[in-house]
Amino acid sequence: MKDVNSMPMISSFYGIIVYIYKEMGGKHHVPHFHATYAEYEAVYDFEANLIEGNLPRKQMKLVEAWVLLHSDELNAAWKAWNEHGEVIKIEGLR
Repeated sequence: MKDVNSMPMISSFYGIIVYIYKEMGGKHHVPHFHATYAEYEAVYDFEANLIEGNLPRKQMKLVEAWVLLHSDELNAAWKAWNEHGEVIKIEGLR
């Protein structure tokens, strides 16, 4: 997985931090984000499918719910970051 320090944070909630990555020929070949929680890291697509990594079950369910609520915003953030280098923040769960 990538070093999350090289990716901008786009959201955080309940100790989970969400980062977006510029794909430029990357290995996942689909729009995706990285979610971290403590020492865990997971990569998800914008339909809440786990691509790589893992999170504790509770945090995994929170990330999946967040994706379902914000999929349109994720797509807009992905496009803005990959096409213009613009970082769009997305509200976390409350």
